[in-house]
Amino acid sequence: MQRDTWRSRAGATFECEKRPATGRRGMVVTNHPLASAAGAEMLAGGGNAVDAAIAALFTLSVVEPMMVGIFGGGTALIRLPDGKEVVLDGLALAPASAKPDSYKPISDTWPTYMEVEGRANAVGAGAVAVPGNLMGWCEALTRFGRLDLATVTEAAIRHASRGYPASSYLVGAIEANAADMLRDPAIASVFLPGGAPLKPGERVLQGAYADTLRTIAAEGPKAMYEGALGRIAAEELAKQGSFLRFEDLNAYRTIDRTAVRGQYRGFEVVGPPPPCSGGVHIAQMLNLLEGFDIAGIGFGTPRGVHLLLEALKIAASDRRASTADPAFVDVPIARLMSKDYANQRRAEIDLQRAGSFTAQVLSNESANTTHVTVADGEGMIITSTQTINSLFGARIMIPGTGIIPNNYMYLFDPHPGNALSLVPGKRITSTQSPTIIYQGGKPRYALGLPGGPRLYGSAMQAVVNLIDHGMSLQEAVEAPRVWTQGQDAELEEGFGAEVRRGVGDLGHPVVSVPHVAGGMCAIQFEPDGSMVGASCWRADGVPIGLGGGEARAGTLFWPDYRRTPAR
Repeated sequence: MQRDTWRSRAGATFECEKRPATGRRGMVVTNHPLASAAGAEMLAGGGNAVDAAIAALFTLSVVEPMMVGIFGGGTALIRLPDGKEVVLDGLALAPASAKPDSYKPISDTWPTYMEVEGRANAVGAGAVAVPGNLMGWCEALTRFGRLDLATVTEAAIRHASRGYPASSYLVGAIEANAADMLRDPAIASVFLPGGAPLKPGERVLQGAYADTLRTIAAEGPKAMYEGALGRIAAEELAKQGSFLRFEDLNAYRTIDRTAVRGQYRGFEVVGPPPPCSGGVHIAQMLNLLEGFDIAGIGFGTPRGVHLLLEALKIAASDRRASTADPAFVDVPIARLMSKDYANQRRAEIDLQRAGSFTAQVLSNESANTTHVTVADGEGMIITSTQTINSLFGARIMIPGTGIIPNNYMYLFDPHPGNALSLVPGKRITSTQSPTIIYQGGKPRYALGLPGGPRLYGSAMQAVVNLIDHGMSLQEAVEAPRVWTQGQDAELEEGFGAEVRRGVGDLGHPVVSVPHVAGGMCAIQFEPDGSMVGASCWRADGVPIGLGGGEARAGTLFWPDYRRTPAR
């Protein structure tokens, strides 16, 4: 496949592996082609961006089952055609019977600080938190969509019942987690039939899950949160040692939150507030970088990478200390996002040497998530990150339902008394970073990606790529990334040995990695009303744009018998 090479003024180069899509009537970008197609079908059938996004998410729960499901949690940043924004918080929370000391930690020091005896917070029923995905998806559809639940779930049901070919990406996830999954007969029967992982191209059949989706299409979210489906799930999980009870499902509510807003070189950068940390800390990092000539230093130079790493470390240290569920922790949002605070912290950055900012972020947030970014021709935008946390969540399946539950309990600090400690009813803290960027008061970009703790730093780097380095959308999402929390400095292999040596010479303990975070899904909005969509090589992402439209008004086709013979 032909690739486009990007070259910076400083001489750094990388190749784009994918191509963007263009459209005027709408754009759907997801991390699987069948999910993008499901969303595009909703737009083609008269639906809006929310209809398309929810259809895509239900489909992703089938074709990206390792990443997302109805028993997970997530966040959506929605811009309505009138310019109003809504952050719909459907994040998971701790069950009422869970206590700060419910797990027995095996260590008080990094890197095993978050681990507990028997991996009880990571694998199996004991790792399952109260899910918000299904309620969040259905509420978004009811409040902001045009189509009904039966319509937007149709593609997901079809792919679950008729099957779809397993991608190498899915098969790799199965192989990596086979040992855990083989302990649970229900999940093994689908993804490891006969005890061996599916092979690329084999059809994935999920008949029980298709039946579950049919029930939801008919009954709505009540099936899970008030009805028989929820009772079956809760009773089965309780039998296996879960803290979750049907009463937790019945009590779950989504929360509407107010987006946070930062300013960067004349652009307005909008994201979700805590318990999502992305919006706050992306703004914080951009504030730090705004004091440097990032464009002049250049993309992919040792000094440019050094500044990204220092900003990441400062944000990571503050995130650990202060960012959590605001119902339980007083998060100093205004201070963290202020230009004055950035000026104060920027003075700690040494241009010649790596600094130490006490940045051991204690988090088990998984990189294994999914994201959709969708826009329609009427001005509605939705950028939404959704997950079951780790690959295949708790790595079990609720028998007879096809449901793969989350392992969100893995995100709570098992040591009592800290910002991220486990408390009944507390929402998990996430780096989810669905982002909309405005220029002159109008949307210019919308983006997001999966990636756990590496997620918000990757979103920040995309903003810098677009604004400082003048990259195209495709270049910005595919460009090599970096990440650190204060330990190793991870540089994607795309930077090359010379850059890694230069960054190491500045005092960073450099590690070369295949990729940082996951597949970004982004849309660019042009002044003429058209859109560009882009996905990156780090997932099975595909953008689909809608152009064209109805025939010109007054276009008619006359019957043959009324044609006038040529003279």
